Amino acid sequence: MKRLLSCLALLPAITLAEPVAVPAELQPFVLKGYAPLALAKADLDGDGRDDYLLVLDKKTAGPDAARNSEDARPLLLIRRDEGGALRLAKRNDKLVLCAGCGGVFGDPFGGIEAKRKSFTVSHYGGSNWRWSNAYTFNYSRIDRSWQLVRAEEASFHTSEPGKAKTRVYTPPRDYGKVDLHDFDPETYLKRRR
Repeated sequence: MKRLLSCLALLPAITLAEPVAVPAELQPFVLKGYAPLALAKADLDGDGRDDYLLVLDKKTAGPDAARNSEDARPLLLIRRDEGGALRLAKRNDKLVLCAGCGGVFGDPFGGIEAKRKSFTVSHYGGSNWRWSNAYTFNYSRIDRSWQLVRAEEASFHTSEPGKAKTRVYTPPRDYGKVDLHDFDPETYLKRRR
């Protein structure tokens, strides 16, 4: 519930946010026809070097087109190698929901939070029935990849915000190993062990 309220509090800042400034070394990773939506820097693989998460949004003809867009929003995990060069380590086109996927509430993207060997992607949307989700991925040293370790989904009716229903899903009880590259919010719970 706290995460849900945190997402709600951040939404005005997200919708009024300035364009994301991307360092020059990341410019080659911005896909043609896309613009940066969010950027986070952290040591995502625990090697002592800063890595990046970059979320991209397709450029549209105006605010109405952006609000109604169902285009994929790629999340790129960009890792710094031993020589200091940046390399694309993982990409997922389904984790960050489309701008038109939030219902009446609008763009559901709540942001990304990155820290050492972990990151979380959050969403919030709906109309009278509000919903939120937060997906957390941790780095696996054994598999050398980022895997889903927690999914929190909540919903409530605006007339009863104190009666939010929250579910937390974790492996292996609720799903098997889910790599960042393979994650799909529509199907991850079907991946039982």
